[in-house]
Amino acid sequence: MAAMTGGDAVYDTLVALGVKHVFGIPSVHNIPIYDAIHRGGAITPIAVRHEQGALHAADGYARVTGSLGVAITSTGPGASNGMTGLFEAGFASSRVLMITGQTETQHYGKGKGVLHEAENQLSMLRSVTRSVGSPRRSEEIAPVLIRVARDICTGRPQPGAIEIPVDLQYGQVQVEIPAPGETVRIPADTALLTEAGAMLGSSAKRVIWAGGGVISSGASEELLRLAEALNAPVFTTINGRGAIPEDHPLCMGAFIQQCREFVPHADVMLAVGTRFQGGSTADFSLQLPARLIHLDADPQMIGLNYKPDLALVGDAKLGLAGILEALNAEPGDDEFCAQIEEACSEAKRGIRERMGPDYERIMDSIRILLPRDGNIVRDPTVPAYIWANSLLPILTPGTSLQSTSSAIGPGLPLAIGAALGSGRKTVVIQGDGGFMLSIAELATAAQHQVPVVVCVFNDQGYGVLRMIQAARFEGRTTAVDLSTPDFAAVAEAMGVEGVSVKGSDQFHSAFAQAMQAKGPVLLDIDMGSLEP
Repeated sequence: MAAMTGGDAVYDTLVALGVKHVFGIPSVHNIPIYDAIHRGGAITPIAVRHEQGALHAADGYARVTGSLGVAITSTGPGASNGMTGLFEAGFASSRVLMITGQTETQHYGKGKGVLHEAENQLSMLRSVTRSVGSPRRSEEIAPVLIRVARDICTGRPQPGAIEIPVDLQYGQVQVEIPAPGETVRIPADTALLTEAGAMLGSSAKRVIWAGGGVISSGASEELLRLAEALNAPVFTTINGRGAIPEDHPLCMGAFIQQCREFVPHADVMLAVGTRFQGGSTADFSLQLPARLIHLDADPQMIGLNYKPDLALVGDAKLGLAGILEALNAEPGDDEFCAQIEEACSEAKRGIRERMGPDYERIMDSIRILLPRDGNIVRDPTVPAYIWANSLLPILTPGTSLQSTSSAIGPGLPLAIGAALGSGRKTVVIQGDGGFMLSIAELATAAQHQVPVVVCVFNDQGYGVLRMIQAARFEGRTTAVDLSTPDFAAVAEAMGVEGVSVKGSDQFHSAFAQAMQAKGPVLLDIDMGSLEP
């Protein structure tokens, strides 16, 4: 048992949890933690420019590494700034931990109006997390932190938060850091896995629908083996893209709605790691096959939107392995598979035609020049919705990130976390409107020389909303046109290489050069110069 401060207890516990980076902003209510990190030396603090960016960066880090992403904020305004990031992490089922300060225990809960007083902070944090903690003695810091972290990583990943009064961070304690233990994987019932194997193996027409839970559980290898054993087409949700490489002949990608004519005629569907969100099911109007097997770590997700014939509550990796072990597959229906493959190919051809030649060349340039394991991050913007969310090939699990809640703005900080967590080149596809919400994080990318290539598709406004308004209100648009800065010049002013791009040929050469840069690069792409 060692003597230390409460701040040291936070640091030592994070080290025990395997944390290598933290994202945040120092304040008077968390500086003992930052001082402990400085003295300890095993964790790298990343200085973001806004607490929302800290949470998004921790989220991106968690998604590509599969480990805990940690953000540190101040109490009150700092914690409230991070709420959008926690909200997004919850939507994305991401392993994100917020550590925030709190006012001194002698003032807490008394409404005295002290600095950054946040009497209802715990209630606020509970609204977007599954687990929160608030130690009342310095000795409680480590065990409470371990408890919240273990909950974040158990079952379906969900964000958590802990507030620590600043006097407890300064407090001297004799404490032994508890061992965090191994992450607990929940196994599905063996008899039900055997039943699932029999149901799939005895069917002629079978399809698989894979969601983000396959990636977060590290189950891509098991998914691929099962698909090949069944000769079953594999669809993915947008969040599940990359669960199976999209250049594999059995991968149909995020095109299940385009195959809605054929999917209902399958004998059985195995859905794994998905909650059938409204966007992926056309607001639950998509008709599924007569028999549905649903495997998910969260029992509350099973039967929420579609009632399964067989419910498997458990970890995707263990569940798929169990089905494989029980499987004795009959030959599949080749004609059925061919029909689905042709429907997907036709959908892809249609998107390419609607994209126009310039966007087609841009998309192909990204995929040709970006390494197979490079990260692709997509913010809600016209190019993302039209082609990047569905057609830009994802070839490695854990390299596809998007704003799962469809909030604009997370793109750049998500990419910063993903790049630092993976050490790989990371491309951001972002619109000018959304980019303005996180433009300050260019300074973060410059300071830490993060290998991101920020592709700002600039149509001087909120292009998606402009299109929706015009379609619904007889061509009228309101508050969607923006006065935008010279993004390349802004980037240069922040220490990031900035390039103005007109046309797909210029994009190809500029992107190729950006791939060779060690640090961040921004490409300001004039959408007016591209064929619509």
